[in-house]
Amino acid sequence: MKYAAISGFPEWLPEEKLIEQHILDKIRQKFELFGFSPIETRAIEPLDVLLSKGDDKEIYVLRRLHEEDPQAAAEFGLHFDVTVPFARYVQQFRSQLSFPFKRYQIQKVWRGERPQEGRYREFYQADIDVIDEGNLSLHYDAEFPLLLQEVLSSLPIPKVVVKINNRKVLEGFYRGLGIEDIGHTLRTMDKIDKIGKAEVSKQLEAAGLSTSQAESCLALGLIKGSDDTVLHQVEALGVRHELLAEGLSELGYVLQSLPEPT
Repeated sequence: MKYAAISGFPEWLPEEKLIEQHILDKIRQKFELFGFSPIETRAIEPLDVLLSKGDDKEIYVLRRLHEEDPQAAAEFGLHFDVTVPFARYVQQFRSQLSFPFKRYQIQKVWRGERPQEGRYREFYQADIDVIDEGNLSLHYDAEFPLLLQEVLSSLPIPKVVVKINNRKVLEGFYRGLGIEDIGHTLRTMDKIDKIGKAEVSKQLEAAGLSTSQAESCLALGLIKGSDDTVLHQVEALGVRHELLAEGLSELGYVLQSLPEPT
């Protein structure tokens, strides 16, 4: 009998698996050196939990749990990332955790992706988070880029550039422009590297933004730099909002905490 591969679900030969294990061990080592503790969550979650963040097209629904009634509506699915399960985990085990809680999680996830180069339907996600009750210290924001640099520079891979932004900068800028649907604008701007400026502008205007608002969003999205000069570039766009100012202050703190780029 001849067996065919299932698209999007990789299988490794022993020498390939050894490489994967070496990489995962390096990542774990660095996470733990920075004080992060490992956790593991279950592979399945209730669909209402998964759908709080994801698209139903991403989710592999489980029917086996409804064997007693094949016609019953599905209630569970495989998790498509570890962020949603982690939020549920913290709520469930809150009384047993010490805050601030620094966790790392390296687990398989399953996602209804269309398989293409570099994308799989089954893969590992390596995730870190810090969660606290009340306000979280800004020094954690400065710590994360340092940790990522430590992790990535320890792996046998080409040089990687770590990009940093601040949600408050983006949201404050959009609010300063008078944009109401912040979520849609963020999602559309996130496509700029995939579909290009012209198509992003077209989609923004189709969603109700004026040409001027769309142009300002694109101007912000194209700002890049390796030091705090990016803050001055944002300010030069002339948009003012309290949340934007707060975000720029936080971003400046993080950038000033980083070593000089090499």
